Amino acid sequence: MNSILSPSRPVKVMSQPLKELDELALAAYLKPLIPGFDEKVRAERIEGGQSNPSWILRGSQQSWVLRAKPAMATQLMPSAHAIEREFRILKALQNSGVPVPKVHALCEDESVIGVAFYVMEFVEGRVFRDPTMPEVAKDSRRDYIIAANDVLAKLHRVDWRGLGLSDFGRHEGYYTRLIKRWTQQYIASRQAPIQAMDRLANWLPMNIPYGADNAENTVITHGDYRIENLMFHPTRPEVVAVLDWELCTLGHPLSDLAYSAMAWYLPSGILRGYGDLNFSELGLPTEQEYIAHYARQFHLQEMQIHKDWPFYMAFNFFRLSAILEGIGQRERSGTASSTTAKQIALMAQPVAECGWAIAQGQTPRWFV
Repeated sequence: MNSILSPSRPVKVMSQPLKELDELALAAYLKPLIPGFDEKVRAERIEGGQSNPSWILRGSQQSWVLRAKPAMATQLMPSAHAIEREFRILKALQNSGVPVPKVHALCEDESVIGVAFYVMEFVEGRVFRDPTMPEVAKDSRRDYIIAANDVLAKLHRVDWRGLGLSDFGRHEGYYTRLIKRWTQQYIASRQAPIQAMDRLANWLPMNIPYGADNAENTVITHGDYRIENLMFHPTRPEVVAVLDWELCTLGHPLSDLAYSAMAWYLPSGILRGYGDLNFSELGLPTEQEYIAHYARQFHLQEMQIHKDWPFYMAFNFFRLSAILEGIGQRERSGTASSTTAKQIALMAQPVAECGWAIAQGQTPRWFV
């Protein structure tokens, strides 16, 4: 039975004109590929996200989700928006124990709707746009955060070679490669230089923790692992689907862990963090508790994680700032996929400054 999305708050959808998503052409293409696909399917754009646009495909009996590449004008780097990689990793993880939606079809023929896309099942559950989860009882919020932590550790324990993913990414040099990549992204999309970004671009390559770039530490990394990209069970703290795999690759586990822990540093509001809030009053675990739980699940020494934690956090703030600059460029070109693009892109500089403060062992300015 195809499942239905029941988010904690109703997902905002915008009916798309046929010039943006040709429903008739889509139905003609997918009907032979997906059992039960409705030729009268109605496409509704899912609002949210800053990159690959998504639609709900509503049929008379079932629903699906379509993920597509954005228009060519929005693609800043050759490797960006690789929905075929999303499709491949989701398919590979189907029976891995990591909860992912079932994928149905990949279309790389851009003549169908104008861009490449894939279709997956529509999973029943809740998505929390606010990481403080105000919809959840205070004494249950910690359980949701820990459930997310458990799934991340489970992903990092997956035998990626056994799943046929040896060619999914390079086996070594993850941080060296990614620092170079996001530096290029930042330079290509910036409106003006950001001093903190320039400093981080010089500092990060010289401070990669010993062994972090070695092949023996390589795992599948999600690349955008946060509460907003998880689908939870409708009534209990259980992750039923990990979403938005656009940045997935083979990499280092603590990159993912640190990225998922950025909520403890980012301010509430547009950046959807809780670094300026009281964790205890919200019923959320501390960052230290979050790290300790992961260390137990992934069999790492907590002391070693803390020793190199400033690097992993600074790296992710650098990366996030580069991403925000890219969103800003798409907004300026009129090809952004979210109505909040302009507002969120303005955070590139303070995010970079936070990363530089962490690299220097200082407190980010919005905590002062």
